[in-house]
Amino acid sequence: MKKVLFVNCCIRRENSRTLNLAKHFLDSVDKNEYEIEELCLMDEPLEYFKEGFFEQRERILADKNFDHPRFRYAWQFKEADKIVVAAPFWDLSFPALLKVYIENLCVEGITFGCDETGCFGICKADKLVYITTRGGSYIGSDLEMGARYMEAMCVFFGIDKFELVCADGIDIVENDKEKIIEDAKLSAEKAAKEL
Repeated sequence: MKKVLFVNCCIRRENSRTLNLAKHFLDSVDKNEYEIEELCLMDEPLEYFKEGFFEQRERILADKNFDHPRFRYAWQFKEADKIVVAAPFWDLSFPALLKVYIENLCVEGITFGCDETGCFGICKADKLVYITTRGGSYIGSDLEMGARYMEAMCVFFGIDKFELVCADGIDIVENDKEKIIEDAKLSAEKAAKEL
């Protein structure tokens, strides 16, 4: 059975509109084909790279100790068949917690490699689905950095396909919030069936 890694960065937890949309997506995934493994970032002891924490990582990498527990997130991500990331639109991108997680994923020799031509991804997944909700309207806007960043990371990790599932503009008063959410749920169902 193939594995879907669901990376949950919906920091409002059960009150999150993004989590609601992500659950709709996950409910539509064929459970006879995929096993879903959830990683709730709010429950993880993630640390950003600072002084001793960074220096320890550099020593472990110099020793090529890729089995060290520090790299468990990178291995989990590398070995998944499909990736689903859910995070709300936050300060033009996504919550900082997701960036800290991504920083911990970037391990040369596990999720990417380097040679004389540059960096290349070595993850197993062939598709990443990014699920988000936005209060404002940012489709096609240069200000939207969350989905653009995630799509760039797919290239870096060697993941061929990127798909965005989004409810955009749901807090704009004149917009039909229910229709936007229903349309996003339909997009989620379609994306789940094409996973």
